[in-house]
Amino acid sequence: MDQRDVMRGALKATGVVKKGAQLKFGVIALVVFFVGLILLGMFFPAGQATASDCEDTGPGTADASATSDTGGSGTASGTLHEQQVAYAKAIDKQAQKAKLPGRATLIALMTAMQESTMQNLDHGHLDSVGLFQQRPKMGWGTKQQIMTPSFAADSFFLGRGTNDGLVDIKGWQKMPLGTAAQKVQNSAHPELYAGHETAMRKLAKDADIDLERGGSSAGTSADASGDDKPVTSENNGCGVAKPGTGGAGGSAGGKFSDGTQTWKLNNPRSVEDAIAWAKKHSGSGSSNDWYQRCLAFTAIVYGWNVSGVNYAIDHYSVVPKSMQHDGDRHPPAGALMYWDTGHRAGHIAVYLGNGKVASNDILRPGYIDVVDAELFETKWGAKYIGWTPPVFPKAG
Repeated sequence: MDQRDVMRGALKATGVVKKGAQLKFGVIALVVFFVGLILLGMFFPAGQATASDCEDTGPGTADASATSDTGGSGTASGTLHEQQVAYAKAIDKQAQKAKLPGRATLIALMTAMQESTMQNLDHGHLDSVGLFQQRPKMGWGTKQQIMTPSFAADSFFLGRGTNDGLVDIKGWQKMPLGTAAQKVQNSAHPELYAGHETAMRKLAKDADIDLERGGSSAGTSADASGDDKPVTSENNGCGVAKPGTGGAGGSAGGKFSDGTQTWKLNNPRSVEDAIAWAKKHSGSGSSNDWYQRCLAFTAIVYGWNVSGVNYAIDHYSVVPKSMQHDGDRHPPAGALMYWDTGHRAGHIAVYLGNGKVASNDILRPGYIDVVDAELFETKWGAKYIGWTPPVFPKAG
């Protein structure tokens, strides 16, 4: 029964819809009804999840198909408690995958209990859906993606599109649990998350979840020991064949010119071959191995096995100053373009010519697509930095 059904029932009960009813008593009853609705909302508020005002390191929000594993798109069955245990396990699985501590799982459980009573809802406030009541219109993904518990949990922990995740909140691991949840959700009722701690500790015990588990506050940038270790082209586990020999490069690189200066390249793959390779492995030819791996992609496009640099944004600075074209929006085909996303890593893409770039995550998380170069600014709110020739001073 939705609110319209309740309203119709209430109006019928007050006699407002009956011909000849006494208006005075109907109005009084209607006022009492609305006061009741307000009180009901205070005790049982609708879940809300709105976007935060900063950008992610790369992932977009689009049409990647949801996975179909039990912890993914499957709807839990059984009693309410059994379903809650199943969803709790799915959430914790993603926390462990991201190498986050048990405290992160607890915050996520408290959040999901407040937002959806730990149910994978296909409805909610406005267009909110799923365990965390994330909104497609606010950039959390498509409805199908958000209804995938593993995808929704990843979004809560790591962020999605222009929305902050838990790991993006500075000092989250030392905040009160409810405060950390609110920093991600931006709820109209920030005080309500904390009240679920005791119940969620019990649920975690029922689900055999170790809330005392250690981990890193930085999420996927952590190694098994808990030490922060940024995701780089060396350790990103990219599931593609190594396309080049690396090392000292090769004669295939050729020359690269901006019309004023000309540079000799030593990449294992020429500019023409690199552009062809990028196009071939974009769109329908793309695997789904590229989530937040923009720097790895650009290095592999040019035949390198590793970029030798930890973050995309840092690659701009390791390129010689004479090759940096700050703010120039007219790069030659094959150039590397850079954006400040508001987060540590930034973003890098390969320019293909005619205003198009090959990039991961912008249309589909984890996939490579050919898009307009300006899309990072209009969709992610990123700030364009400039371009450089396709040089990799630290690559191998």
